[in-house]
Formats: sequence, C-alpha cells, structure tokens
Amino acid sequence: MDFFNNHKKLFLSALAFFLFLTMSICILPALNNQKINRPLPQSSIPTDEEVRGKQIYIREGCVACHTQQIRNVDMDQVFGDRPSIAADYARNKRINFFQNTATLMGTERTGPDLTNIGRKQPSLEWQYSHLYNPRAVVPESVMPSYKWLFQVKDYLDEGEMEVNVPDEFRVGVKGKIVPSRDAKDLVAYLLSLQQVKLTDDTEPIKFLYKKEKKSDGNSADDNLPDGEALFGANCATCHQANGEGLPGAFPPLKGSPIVLGENLELYVTIIMKGYDPRPEYASMPAVGDNANFTPEDVTAIINYEKASWGNSGKKVTVDEVKAIMDKIK
Repeated sequence: MDFFNNHKKLFLSALAFFLFLTMSICILPALNNQKINRPLPQSSIPTDEEVRGKQIYIREGCVACHTQQIRNVDMDQVFGDRPSIAADYARNKRINFFQNTATLMGTERTGPDLTNIGRKQPSLEWQYSHLYNPRAVVPESVMPSYKWLFQVKDYLDEGEMEVNVPDEFRVGVKGKIVPSRDAKDLVAYLLSLQQVKLTDDTEPIKFLYKKEKKSDGNSADDNLPDGEALFGANCATCHQANGEGLPGAFPPLKGSPIVLGENLELYVTIIMKGYDPRPEYASMPAVGDNANFTPEDVTAIINYEKASWGNSGKKVTVDEVKAIMDKIK
C-alpha cells in the first residue's frame, strides 16, 4: 500500500506509462508511416500559393464535405482514375515548427472525392464560376456559394481575369467579377490535386462494390464503355446533363452543329485537345488528354451526345476515332 500513498512513485509511474503510450501509439507509427508512405515519383512539391490554398480550404469549411479519406468505393470512380491512396498526400509537410499539417481524413465524405479534381476539371473559368455560385455550373449542387472570395470592379487591372457568370446569377451585381487573392490560392490548391500514375507495369487498383450495368444485348455499343457515365463524369459539369450548356459560359451540345456535323476530326480534336475559338464562351481544356481517354471512350461519348437531347446524329466507329486520334497526337 505504500505505493499508493507515495505521490512521487505514483507520478513517476503515470509519467512512464504516458511516455510508453506516446511512443507506441504516436511516435513509432508516425516514423513507420514516413518509411512506407513516400511521395509518388511524378508528384510535385506544393508551391507557396498551393500551401496557402490548403489553409483556405480548411478555413472555408470545404473539408467538412470534401474530406480526403482514403477509400476505394465505386462511387468515387467518376472522379479519379484509381482509388486514392495515402501516398497521394505524402507531400504534405509541417506548416511550421509548432504546427503539423492538418489531417483532412474525417470520418466520412459527403461531397465528391477531389483527389483528382485538378485533372478532371482543369478549367480556371469553371473553378471560379463554381466557387462564386455552384449552381451556375451544377444546377443540382447543394454546395454554398463563396461570393466573398471575389471582388466586383469597374475595370480589370493588368493580369486580372473576369469570371464569366450567367446573368441569372449576377442579380444586383454591376461590374466585373474578379477573383481575390484567396480565391486564386484556393483554386491553385484544387488544381494541384492530381493523381499520378503509380508505375507503367502496375495493375490498376480495383474499385470495390462496383455495380455492373446490364445490357439488353440489342445495342451496337455493347462493347463500348458507358457513354452516359463518361459524359456525366467529364462533360456534364460544363455542358450540363440536359446538354443545354450555360449561356455566356459553356456552349450547348443540344442541336450543336459540331455534334450533328460531318467533321469528325474537329469533333475528336475538341474532346482531346480542347477548344477556344469563340469569345462568347469560356475556353475548353484538353479533357480527353487530361483524362487519358481511349478511342473507345471518345467513341462512346460522341455516340451518346449524337443520340441525346433530341439529337439524331450518325454514330461513329472506334476505328474512325482511333485513326483521328493517332493523327492528332
């Protein structure tokens, strides 16, 4: 009983137990994680702008819905080419000597996985429009708008860009909508979230709980990927699920002369390399190149667009598309 009456022995025992737990639960696992989770070879070191953007990502509450939880469920497949892994975030470093980098794992993810948003949606115009008012580009979005990250000015200073927001979302706004420094940093961080290839000879990680789409066996596109799903994952955020686009921002595909026309080379080139010939619309990034589309992917998207929203264009074949993709590489 002398042990329980001796405050020195009790304190030293409690301290030793605390140090043992700290070493076994915190320090040793952290050192082990540093050994097994190294940055991927093709990943890049975050810039100062991207580091500031991460802090804004946390400050504005983005992390509440878009956690960076590591998981490989099939519902995330539309956002990443592969399931996210711990090494995707291995470049995270301490903020300073006293602060460690914030852990954004959370307990669940209620918003889309942003692991690969920098490749899936590399358009600055889209990112700024989405931040200003998410409904401007995704009508069904429940994400709050972040208008306070933007300024309204009478004219643009050198190097500034105006955010193209449809008139219905500019109520009460007279002037040019310009992203602030915080908005630029936040978008820089979002664009830095890009999955890199593991190695060329590594078999891709499988997504779990995959729901196979049943075919009735009567479609000529049975051997192609799901064109509707590919469109939804890569094109619908700008051109909209109804194919009508957004006036002043993104052109419609419903009744589009390019979709219904005969110039397949132009059509394929736009998907793979992007498009920027019209001042009334924002520039389109190289969606196909960024997403590593195969000829089968492009064919599926084209045939879906040609047969949707009242369009009645002539379907194309994989061989036709492949010949054009080989030509424009």
